[in-house]
Amino acid sequence: MSTTISGTNGVTFPDSTSMQTGQQACKAWVNFNGTGTVAIRAGYNVSSITDNGTGDYTVNFTTALVDADYVQNVSASFTGAAYAETTIGLNFTTSYTTQAPTTSAFRFSIGYARGNTFMDQAYINASVFR
Repeated sequence: MSTTISGTNGVTFPDSTSMQTGQQACKAWVNFNGTGTVAIRAGYNVSSITDNGTGDYTVNFTTALVDADYVQNVSASFTGAAYAETTIGLNFTTSYTTQAPTTSAFRFSIGYARGNTFMDQAYINASVFR
């Protein structure tokens, strides 16, 4: 698999099979609304988001990954005056001891670093690399 960058031909990316099997590629990504009825804004290889409760989500893949040894990256935009306080940190837990990541999904929660309080957020982004 190769990616070619040239001054005359632009950028050439591998085919979709290579994207799923190549270790340098992003295997899945999603931007979604985590408040109210969860809704995907945009994504790749994400079939749906499961809302497990306040601040607790599962990202479900369209095409299963080759194994569960991948990296999950999660970010969220926190809004409101209470979240701007410097004494409040964010806590992203990207797997549960009772539910390890699988080839078809991973679970994570969003909340305060102090107090173990989870919360929904309007802008949540997740990506998976393997």
